[in-house]
Amino acid sequence: MTATAIVMMLVAIALIWGGLAVSTRYLLTHPLPAEDAGPTTPGSYPTKR
Repeated sequence: MTATAIVMMLVAIALIWGGLAVSTRYLLTHPLPAEDAGPTTPGSYPTKR
């Protein structure tokens, strides 16, 4: 591989893993409210009334 290809690969890897790290850190510091967390057991979806 050429140097350009390696640099582009490293940039892409940094963007993907960096985005994962930032989103994980955000969710850990700002958890979702209990009513928006979704169903707790399979098949128990809330119904609209």
